[in-house]
Amino acid sequence: MTRTVVIAGATGFIGSHLQRRFPEKGWQVRTVGRDASADAHWNDDGAIAKALDGAELLVNLAGRSVNCRYNERHRREILDSRVVTTRALGRAMAVCAEPPRTWINSSTGTIYRHAEDRPQSESSGELGSGFSVDVARAWEDELAAAVVPETRKVPLRIAIVLGTGGGVMSPFRNLARLGLGGHMGPGTQKFSWIHVEDLYRTVSFVHERPELTGPVNAASPYPVDNRELMALVRRSLGVPFGIPTPSWLLEAGSVLIRTQTELVLKSRWVEPRKLLDAGFTFEYPSLAGALNDIAAGTR
Repeated sequence: MTRTVVIAGATGFIGSHLQRRFPEKGWQVRTVGRDASADAHWNDDGAIAKALDGAELLVNLAGRSVNCRYNERHRREILDSRVVTTRALGRAMAVCAEPPRTWINSSTGTIYRHAEDRPQSESSGELGSGFSVDVARAWEDELAAAVVPETRKVPLRIAIVLGTGGGVMSPFRNLARLGLGGHMGPGTQKFSWIHVEDLYRTVSFVHERPELTGPVNAASPYPVDNRELMALVRRSLGVPFGIPTPSWLLEAGSVLIRTQTELVLKSRWVEPRKLLDAGFTFEYPSLAGALNDIAAGTR
């Protein structure tokens, strides 16, 4: 019997990777999104329910990029793209005769506070404050509100995802090539990350282990600080040095390139305690290995 996974928000970097990897393991993939090729679209609850009915796993990745200035319009788009889509999936799941037994819904490691003192696990982590945290809370609250008794719902608190073709590393790599690849701000802020292949493996692992409930952190067990991050980026590119960028200059530059300094200055120290305790092993535990893989794939 063919196993079916429904991927919502499947056209981005992560969704494209999952769409490729699941069929390699014998899965059938159905998609929900705005793209013309999607099996169901967000404005059609009936089509979403049809795509979900009889599927084994739902993975929701829908969400507008946060790489922008947080003006009023962008804040609303960022929130709605996460909460409204999760709500639509909940409505569709409620009318399925055979809903998926696992619903893995994206969340973010940014839900935790700025942490340079200790790692933030699922049980001991402290939630932060501010717009990004408010969005993450609303996202997880919407998942919790969905009434689907037969389905295990898991918010996956994902760290920054790295991989060939992913846009997250491009600004760091470009700065390094220009000789500006030194540390950013104080350089002590933690950088939690996960390779996109390990994220796919995490999704599969969580689905196959019904004992994993509640939020799950998806991050490498070996985060680095910003100084080490930029040193590794330079090394992967063969760039011998990089000029540091002070916080005030980052703030000025972020206005010009229409993004937020939070993306590089917030200290994200996300510990994947549930995964480690359940026996998950990372294919790319070290950032050096992940960056070498990415560099090899982009040459």
